[in-house]
Amino acid sequence: MTKSKIFLALSVSFIVGIAVRSFLQVDFLFFWILCVAAIALLTILYRKRPAVIMTGVLLALALGGAWADRKINDANEHLLENSRYVGQAVVDKDPERKEQYLQLVLRLKDGTRVVATAGTYAGIKYGDELEVSCPLNAPENKGADFDYRMFLAKDGIQYQCRDGSIKPTGANHGNIIYAGILRIKSALARNISSVIPQPEGALATGLLFGGGDQLSAKVANDFSRTGMTHIIAVSGYNVTIIAEYLILLGIFLGLWRKQAFWFAIVGIGLFVVMVGLPASAVRAGVMGGTLLWAMKHGRLANSLNAILLAAVVMLALNPLLLRWDVGFQLSFLATIGIILLAPLWESQFVKKHNALGLLEIVLLSISAQVFVVPVILLNFHTFSVVSLLANVLILPIVPISMLLVFLTAVVGLVSQLFSSPLAWLAFLLLKYEVLVIEYLSSWRWASVEMNGFKWSMMLVWYGVLLGAIYLANQWRQRRIAETAKVSLCLTEK
Repeated sequence: MTKSKIFLALSVSFIVGIAVRSFLQVDFLFFWILCVAAIALLTILYRKRPAVIMTGVLLALALGGAWADRKINDANEHLLENSRYVGQAVVDKDPERKEQYLQLVLRLKDGTRVVATAGTYAGIKYGDELEVSCPLNAPENKGADFDYRMFLAKDGIQYQCRDGSIKPTGANHGNIIYAGILRIKSALARNISSVIPQPEGALATGLLFGGGDQLSAKVANDFSRTGMTHIIAVSGYNVTIIAEYLILLGIFLGLWRKQAFWFAIVGIGLFVVMVGLPASAVRAGVMGGTLLWAMKHGRLANSLNAILLAAVVMLALNPLLLRWDVGFQLSFLATIGIILLAPLWESQFVKKHNALGLLEIVLLSISAQVFVVPVILLNFHTFSVVSLLANVLILPIVPISMLLVFLTAVVGLVSQLFSSPLAWLAFLLLKYEVLVIEYLSSWRWASVEMNGFKWSMMLVWYGVLLGAIYLANQWRQRRIAETAKVSLCLTEK
């Protein structure tokens, strides 16, 4: 067994251990028994390499489960339950603007993080100091399908601050560098909204900074029905698509492919900073950047192990992500889909028909979509029939739209007059995207309710999918071996 396969087995075992504890509610005693069994196996068969490897696999699984158990138990402790907090708090995150209120994450004096709300008129921003008086309650779950309490717990938030008073008393109590990044982000967003009309302006902001909070309810529903909400979400898949276009742009500008790779890596870093460094964007940047680095070195095993390493590190820091962060699930699975399916597409289609790199972008999208569909069905209970068509029609121009929107925002810092031509070009592409989404969404059967989709169905989906990929790779390797054999025979003759 090669070192690469051993690493693969250990990484998967650690992730499976976290999954077993998170999804199946297995008791800690199970992982303790597993650990004892692994050590006993090593003691008896320590001279045999397969036994040593199996011991490592069992220990990795036990470690993942035990670590997840510790974090889940910590998240369910609410020592301040039903107490009232009166004192100072600092806004610990860029406020999220909802339709009727601001959602705030506050850091209390003892470091406890709580979620609270304020009126949209309040003008509260990151780093502001507030005088707070409110009861602290454990978050209430919103329906049987959404565990809001654990959703907040994954970000270190254990309480809701409701039915209280919040009054600003100071400013600039946050991280200076992060506050500066958010000010730049706010200035760029204002430039976009001042020169690009709605709803295209809201789409432009969503493309550049992630999130669809500024979309109207109707437009947001159209995006959902066509399966296109992913273009306004910061994910490893989206970052990979951006990186692909940055490489093409770098080559177009005269860079060598190696230089274009570093150009794309820098671009990913700037993009993550520009959207305000939220945890989801940082994770997406790590996923996309790791995949890009691994693909640069040209081997599937390298790519798969690199992504697994990134996932293991993230889950070691926060095992709650695996169960209670749908964004992490979608990023991870989309990236895995690209790794496993992209080589098959490339050998059959891309090398022959990849005009301007557009076919590769479309096939990357299909690869990602095939792997994330079960998670979407399980969490959101809808299946977009027109999703594939919408992706084919829209995805190839999304990075161009993002580039034009970015240039519009940056040039607008100097002069709105100079940014106007760029804004009109961006508007035309954004208008096309909105019209296509509105048209496809208007089809009666564009989206189908899938309330009956179960965990067992998802496991069958991935089992069949991975089996098909395995068989396709075996067939491809045989074809390569046969071609090499024929070439060798011809050379000898």
